[in-house]
Amino acid sequence: MNKEKSKLFRKVNTKTYNVHHNFGGDFKSTRNSKKETLEQTKGKMFGRKERGLDYTPLYRFLLSKVGSDWDNVFSEAKSRLNSSDAIFGMVALREDEKEDFVRTGESSYFSGLYVDKIGILQISNPNLKAKDMIPFCNCCTHTFNGKLFGIE
Repeated sequence: MNKEKSKLFRKVNTKTYNVHHNFGGDFKSTRNSKKETLEQTKGKMFGRKERGLDYTPLYRFLLSKVGSDWDNVFSEAKSRLNSSDAIFGMVALREDEKEDFVRTGESSYFSGLYVDKIGILQISNPNLKAKDMIPFCNCCTHTFNGKLFGIE
């Protein structure tokens, strides 16, 4: 029996009304330039960005592995992703680069993580809770590690 683990990212519906994922500008900005590029000569119009991907499952996976050996966590996460770049948006490899929290979307925040000196994944500020966070606008629903701001 083949028990393949699920991916740590998911595609977001990019056709939904009023959902924007940084579209435009890739081919449009090179189309009328004087210097010919590979996109112009070959006619490639696809962008250089992966649009419409949600890494929330990755962030929850990393939070569940706090206290574990970083090498094991990284190898498992890397095998279940399309690119390992998303991991380092949340995890700092050195203690001096760590952040208390990381903004992952318009109104989604997650705890910042770092790898300590002995190679263990740690939370940068374990005392930071959703009830302590204050939203910067009233129009959006802000979450910290999946919990609403200001609520325990």
